[in-house]
Amino acid sequence: MEPHVAELKQKIEDTLCPFGFEVYPFQVAWYNELLPPAFHLPLPGPTLAFLVLSTPAMFDQALKPFLQSHHLQSLTDPVDQCVAYHLRRVRQSLPELQMEVIADYEVYPNRRPKILAQTAAHVAGAAYYYQRQDVEADPWGTQHIAGVCIHPQFGGWFAIRGVVLLPGTETPDLPRKKPPDCVPSRAARITLLEGFNFHWRDWTYRDAVTPQERYSEEQKTYFSTPPAQRLALLGLAQTKEEPSPIFPEFPFTTLTKKSQIPSSARSWLSPSISPPVSPGP
Repeated sequence: MEPHVAELKQKIEDTLCPFGFEVYPFQVAWYNELLPPAFHLPLPGPTLAFLVLSTPAMFDQALKPFLQSHHLQSLTDPVDQCVAYHLRRVRQSLPELQMEVIADYEVYPNRRPKILAQTAAHVAGAAYYYQRQDVEADPWGTQHIAGVCIHPQFGGWFAIRGVVLLPGTETPDLPRKKPPDCVPSRAARITLLEGFNFHWRDWTYRDAVTPQERYSEEQKTYFSTPPAQRLALLGLAQTKEEPSPIFPEFPFTTLTKKSQIPSSARSWLSPSISPPVSPGP
């Protein structure tokens, strides 16, 4: 890894990793080459970017302290606010750099996602993105099958939170890291994709590999609760007042519905987001 990339990665990790996040560098070109132009990031290919994901530890190390020490916006997802707060700290730690942050759920006015999060996770080497095309002679006929990322240490017990783009910072020699193929057999891939698409409520697809840590029962209860009821679960009042952003430099702190990729899309455009009624991250 180029020295300045390693230094930037270390600074971002020092800011985020103590709070249950992981960071992976990648080039914009690696992402764009897998997608049609409509989904490209509009930056030069060598532009440096970082994928940010949360591990099971984020719930205790980041979310709970955030809830205890910050006034939440009503009508806004607490986890999204917490992630926005920590990404704001990344910006503050690197004030000399031009930086753009895209949250995993951000969409354009036409509902097209601003980032295909699972594609980004795959090219960054963070988690393998298993899709229908990875199953030879698949058994699903005309059924729509969404893909899912599996992390080598956490299986499915993690969440992709967003991408940090550094326009003007280019890394033409950044070595490419392939994500570990943790589910190599056809049978296991079928089980994984069927579990994710048809049986997500039982959480078992997340154990496609033996994880070093899972979500706690408390965390599972939180993410299984419909978003509209999560503030009440946390004992927080919900008002009808329209909130003003806590962090205006991060417009994605306002709750936005997670978008779905059109069902007609194929390959790397297969949904980068969970099925419509998924229990949560």
